[in-house]
Amino acid sequence: MAKRGRVPAASLAVASIPTIETIERPDAPYDLTDEQADEWWAVVNRMPVDWFPRETHGMLAQYCRHVVRARRLAQLLNKLETSEDIDVKEYRDLLRSEEEQSRAISSLATRMRISQQATVRAEQARKPTTMKPPWQDV
Repeated sequence: MAKRGRVPAASLAVASIPTIETIERPDAPYDLTDEQADEWWAVVNRMPVDWFPRETHGMLAQYCRHVVRARRLAQLLNKLETSEDIDVKEYRDLLRSEEEQSRAISSLATRMRISQQATVRAEQARKPTTMKPPWQDV
């Protein structure tokens, strides 16, 4: 049955659809090599879209550089370890350099919260505790 009278303006108004803001993943800086840029994209695509704000791009670029350098040092160490005669000084220097790269990678990954340690702790902090408070045991 039809209602009598004028139709209210509010019922005639068309509901507006909220626009969806798109957030794009940050592009790799142009000063990274192709291998470093590949590492950038591997990390950026692994995390949520908004994980890396502008102020973290420098740290992420350094992280990518250190990862590639560590990879190259590992290749040099593997090559040296399979050679007939090993220059102990060169071997020690490469090991030291590899350790420095590993420390830098670990530090940067923790600061950007992309290491296992940082992400596991954050997930555990979000979970509600299942323990009852002591006063409820009574």
